[in-house]
Amino acid sequence: MGELPWLSLLTFLPALAALVLAFVPGDREVKGGALATSVVVLLLALGMAWGWPTDLTPPNLAFVEDAEWLPVLDIHYRMGIDGLSLSMILLTALLTPLAILASWHVGEPDPHHAGDHHHAPAPGVATKGFFLCLLLLESGMVGVFAAADLFLFYVFWEVMLLPMALLIGIWGGENRVYASVKFVLYTMFGSLLMFVAILYAWWATASVGQGTMEITALARLLPTLVTPDVQLWLFAAFALSFAIKVPMFPFHTWLPDAHVQAPTAGSVILAGVLLKMGTYGFLRFAIPFFPDAAVTLAPAFLCLSAIGIVFGSFMSMVQSDIKKVIAYSSVAHLGFVMLGLFSFTQEGAQGGVAQTVNHGLSTGALFLLVGVIYNRAHTREMDAFGGLAKVMPKFATIFMIVTLSSIGLPGLNGFVGEFLVLLGTYQKSPIWTAVGALGVVLGAVYMLTLYRYLFFGEPNPRWTKAQLPDLTPMELVTLVPLVVLCFWIGLMPGPLLSLTEKPVAHVLSGVIARETAALEAP
Repeated sequence: MGELPWLSLLTFLPALAALVLAFVPGDREVKGGALATSVVVLLLALGMAWGWPTDLTPPNLAFVEDAEWLPVLDIHYRMGIDGLSLSMILLTALLTPLAILASWHVGEPDPHHAGDHHHAPAPGVATKGFFLCLLLLESGMVGVFAAADLFLFYVFWEVMLLPMALLIGIWGGENRVYASVKFVLYTMFGSLLMFVAILYAWWATASVGQGTMEITALARLLPTLVTPDVQLWLFAAFALSFAIKVPMFPFHTWLPDAHVQAPTAGSVILAGVLLKMGTYGFLRFAIPFFPDAAVTLAPAFLCLSAIGIVFGSFMSMVQSDIKKVIAYSSVAHLGFVMLGLFSFTQEGAQGGVAQTVNHGLSTGALFLLVGVIYNRAHTREMDAFGGLAKVMPKFATIFMIVTLSSIGLPGLNGFVGEFLVLLGTYQKSPIWTAVGALGVVLGAVYMLTLYRYLFFGEPNPRWTKAQLPDLTPMELVTLVPLVVLCFWIGLMPGPLLSLTEKPVAHVLSGVIARETAALEAP
């Protein structure tokens, strides 16, 4: 099984398919080709998970591929993954075909809203470009999680920026250009600083005759080669890029605009995968590369995470646009993730990683559901609805399950992550734990308030049953897998937690050693 270049297939198959489909004239054929490609990628990812070596110990990687790229700088085309990477690849491979299915009718005329151009693409833009962007985006995302060379990681990190910006800027809402430009500027600013830090990291290892970009080698060498003072600057450069992507307070302001203006598929991928690249970056690079700086700055990150939880929750409570409610809830939920990661406890960090996956499932499903109602009513204002439980019972049932998942009901996936985060954080700071617990309560308030507005009370006479039909079979296909996973992880979290346990413990070992040394110092 190891002889097959699994990671290269996963990474480049979507891009290769996009190149071929660009010359296919029919939109329907392009849609079918994009869906088939994404399903093949999902099957390949599941094949890797099926053959996963359970005895793999960090810092060793599985499915390693290595070839010289720029030998003068010891930059390699080096791919390899651990359990943390695999969990993110599986999430990416799952959400991409669901996003394609949810976008099946993009560009087609709506008989009920023939004159509505709110989500119409710019004139002269072929609809098939939408699906080509999704395929290119999938290649970039998988490449980020599969790269085992820091320079290669940075290439994929930049590659995925363009297709997402195009999805927002061409097929987004009325203010799509503004949201797209804001997304690009924020991301590029953080990326440039990270690139400078990457160059310094290579120089630091080259100065002792071991210039390398291999991620595992850098995690071993940099903590001893770079002084604690320099670590602070390098950590800050990496952390800023990742904090923008998370997004952490106060670097979150691009997110609501991007979510509101993005088409449904863009919002699903943005919430489900792209935000997770920030948390992944902290665990894979910033913390293990610069553990002294991580320990020094941990109190600040715990504070910002707690602020993000409360701020995102209160902002969600005052929104009238359904998408904005969910967008700001992401700020709160990702604040939970960061709280767990910077507790530097096994329970907290494991909970943060679990919550990373859980948020991708539940919030991805919420954005799919918002897309369903928007495609029918062409409005996302909460006050425009009411009584949908009577009109759309299947829609109401799935929305309730995902809502309960989002607020952490025991038995569903959200509870696992939140409980572990609070348990781990309590070992470090009861105060921030209390703030996190307040966030759980506030999350229930704004999500259940949203549900009440949409599904209870008298149906709005503005809508007829013909305008608001219940979920179609295709829509059920996009939603049911996410609902099943919400229950599965909630009832059987063991497989997910065991997959990420060793990588998380390995990252924390270096940080805990620094914390212990700092406490024992006179």
